[in-house]
Amino acid sequence: MIRLAIIGCGGMTKNSYLPRFQHVADQIRVVAAVDTQQDRADHAASLFETARAETDYRKVLDDIDAVLLAVPHHLHHPIALDCLNAGKHVLLEKPMANTEQQCLELIEAAERENKTLMVGYIMRYHPLTLALKETIDKGLIGTVFQLSLWTEQYTHHPDGHWANRAVTLGGGQLFSHGCHYIDLLMWFLGRPVSGVHIGTNLGTSWMEKEGTSNVTIKFEGGALGYHAGTWGARGTRLGYSFHAHGEKGMLEANFTLDKLILHQDNTDEHVRFRGSKEGKQSENQLSHFAHCIETGSTPDTDGRSSLQSLRVIWRLYDAEQRNVVADLTGLGLDEVEEPLQL
Repeated sequence: MIRLAIIGCGGMTKNSYLPRFQHVADQIRVVAAVDTQQDRADHAASLFETARAETDYRKVLDDIDAVLLAVPHHLHHPIALDCLNAGKHVLLEKPMANTEQQCLELIEAAERENKTLMVGYIMRYHPLTLALKETIDKGLIGTVFQLSLWTEQYTHHPDGHWANRAVTLGGGQLFSHGCHYIDLLMWFLGRPVSGVHIGTNLGTSWMEKEGTSNVTIKFEGGALGYHAGTWGARGTRLGYSFHAHGEKGMLEANFTLDKLILHQDNTDEHVRFRGSKEGKQSENQLSHFAHCIETGSTPDTDGRSSLQSLRVIWRLYDAEQRNVVADLTGLGLDEVEEPLQL
């Protein structure tokens, strides 16, 4: 049984993780809940029979095997580094860290200590995403030439919130939220070749950098990947929706309806899959983390592979500032196994 501490008991933990630990109780035992706000730590700890509440994560390191770390982005690096150096496995909410140097330091620490470092790209573990990937891989729609991902929501934090500021968020909507979908595009389509990003904070004036982001990436083989994301949607017809266009048809993953739909020969057909159920992706991710600790296997979203999607985003940001198309060669999956250069 893995003894786990939850570090950071805010909205992400409360909404995505706390209701799902019961489904991994045969793998993980929560023994501590840590938050700088005592009431949040108390609430989280009260949900587990033997957990204690603390406001300083250092006080629990001697009593745990692993941590779930869900804190503001600028705190990812220092806290995760402390935990890894203390010999603890780390499930770290995305993005891994706010700079490449910080990411490299976390990867190096995990490898030196021989501990699991897994980044929480939770959309990888959503049953509908998995069903879409499996159906594409079976060749049902032939070769995919366009994958379009839409994520439209309204996210307005109050003035002074860390998520509004570029230095603490690490960038804008693309870096904070779009990193999920850059990761997915690379998982589905492979190595990126070139790309463009256009962002704006029009309509999301509370954001220092972009609150709306559009990305187009060309991949080896010629396929195109597109992500349109906004935190300013006052309404939406798409919500979260993925469209995979292939030479034999189109697959639509509709997250609002919880359906995978095949569009082919002017007909629509529901493709059977297990159904997502609210929060299923959280328990899938937690279970995978536990499995990697138990077996010593590499997480699907380990530090090295997770760094690649951030490298793409940083290159896209740089090209946008220079008003050029980003060269994404040399930043993709082929670099995962190269030696670290700290």
